[in-house]
Amino acid sequence: MPTLFEKVYGCLAASRVASAMGAAVEGWPADKIVATYGFLDKFLPYTHYGYRGVTWQRMPGTTEDGIERQKLMCQAIIEKQDRITVEDLARVAVERVDPDKMWYMSEPDDIKLVQFLKAGIHPADVGGLSAWNGLNAMARASHPIGLINAGDPQGAVRDAADVGRMLFRPADGALAWAGVYDAAIAAAMWPGATVESVIEAVFEVLAGMKARATHKSWYPDLIKSEIERALAIVNRTDDYDKVRNELYTLYNGYGTPYAMSSAAETVSKALAMFALSRGDARTAVLYGVNLGRDTDCMAAMGGGLAGALSGIGAVPRDWVAQVDEATFANPYTNLQVKIEEHARGVYGAIQSRARRMNELAGILAG
Repeated sequence: MPTLFEKVYGCLAASRVASAMGAAVEGWPADKIVATYGFLDKFLPYTHYGYRGVTWQRMPGTTEDGIERQKLMCQAIIEKQDRITVEDLARVAVERVDPDKMWYMSEPDDIKLVQFLKAGIHPADVGGLSAWNGLNAMARASHPIGLINAGDPQGAVRDAADVGRMLFRPADGALAWAGVYDAAIAAAMWPGATVESVIEAVFEVLAGMKARATHKSWYPDLIKSEIERALAIVNRTDDYDKVRNELYTLYNGYGTPYAMSSAAETVSKALAMFALSRGDARTAVLYGVNLGRDTDCMAAMGGGLAGALSGIGAVPRDWVAQVDEATFANPYTNLQVKIEEHARGVYGAIQSRARRMNELAGILAG
């Protein structure tokens, strides 16, 4: 059984490995991946964003924009040694991020939102100025929100809704999807957690969302039915190719901005890959990478969740070493930090929070 630290390390490592491996085929249909690589299981060089017509080829193992956000969340948690708010994340972004260096690593909206923060706009208002709507920008990056709420899925939901306001307007459904995903990570951190207990926690969180709604809310039911539909495919067959083909019958849209990156599609698929892999991090990463469409995001979510369950022992060491090497060769990343360093920092914050909670419990117990 993995230790708590091994779960933290496994979550962050699997998510960053998956982002780097999946980014090289991001946006590809699955049949193109199969025709080109068969079953992709290695890092490749790739090019994403550019600036004024100049592009930068990333070395194998280089992560992408979602991990840039994740790194800032890790750093905010480490510095606070506790759960964070949208203000905490904004402070780290203002202090640590140079918008002029972000052009080669981040989405245009990421750059714009940091510029708004540096101009003095309140962090809780910044998300309302983004062009994103219903996308996975928070869910695919917010692993640390689930980690710091280890064992407390409902706390992860609350924090995702608050911290996510730096990326989305408060009423955006993307934050509910992020809360569901982060709750799954919080549940996976329990000693003895299983794939079944994590999925059960997801549905308990959705029931809680509906019960707490101040009006008749249909959105938790929509999320529940979407996840159930994806998991039903896995329950019918454990054949990866068949699962992938069936998922394509549900999600196949093209032609609009970010058509492949809705939170509904990617979180549902990530949970399906988590279930299909039986929570094994290496397998979940590769399933996401080869699934087609928004490969880096789905792999980072499915792999990160599996890493929180199975721990760092399920993530190949050479994969972690390659991502670390690429991080320190990257002049444009928000933070040049080894994955293990961030894992130890977040683990320390979880311990600090637990100590304070125990002290408070002792005081209240008299």
